[in-house]
Amino acid sequence: MPGNVIALASGDDIVLVDSGSSQLAGSIRKSLGSAKVRTLINTHYHADQTGGNELFSKAGAEVHSHVITRQWLETDFYVPADDRWVKAQPKAAWPTKTFREKSEMKTGAETIECGYLLEAHTRGDIYVFFRDSNVLAVGDVASPLRDPALDWYAGGWLGGRVDAMGDLIKLANDQTKIVPAYGPVMTRAQLQAETEMMHHLYDKTAELTDHGRSAKDMLDAGVLNEVQRKFDDPYRFLYDVAKSNWAHYTNFGGNIV
Repeated sequence: MPGNVIALASGDDIVLVDSGSSQLAGSIRKSLGSAKVRTLINTHYHADQTGGNELFSKAGAEVHSHVITRQWLETDFYVPADDRWVKAQPKAAWPTKTFREKSEMKTGAETIECGYLLEAHTRGDIYVFFRDSNVLAVGDVASPLRDPALDWYAGGWLGGRVDAMGDLIKLANDQTKIVPAYGPVMTRAQLQAETEMMHHLYDKTAELTDHGRSAKDMLDAGVLNEVQRKFDDPYRFLYDVAKSNWAHYTNFGGNIV
């Protein structure tokens, strides 16, 4: 399923948020016609958001990201869920402009703000806020269509996701178009509803983790029956929740004896 990208035209130049998968990047470039992508911003390191980096970089785009996203792209890494290694992307795909907390740029009349979302989906997530157009790209930190994904091996966890979603709500207003990595454009009210759901699940799963409960225990306890959402793979979601809770155990004051 193709994910979302955002393109802002400024004269003959394009600012692109996420480059899509390597299989789809050529189609994205073709859809832009004769305009050139001068700036490409990655919301995080996953291949379905960065697979076109090399293509656009070689065509003249300057790639921007959080510094941790660059670290993942330039390094071989292991994917425990699939028991496989992923090779580093070619050097041409690596971001050349990185930041840690915030960055800002001007393109024509548009001010573009990028900000760090700590440990929300990975450890290098960012938002991209087109202030004048009132469009907010949030990557995989919001997920209206697919099961919310927590890349616990890369530092993502449910507590970080809830905090990040709260930060996004503060940025938005009722007219903001909120664009996730997958699925339809969201309103602030829809993001608020998803945040409340994630907050409830965080409270419940943190409590169960504090009592030594596993993902299967959480599933058997009916944790996911308490929210108005159907999960395609309930156990996989709770497995990632449980793994990431243990990785961030001291963050919520756990005290197993």
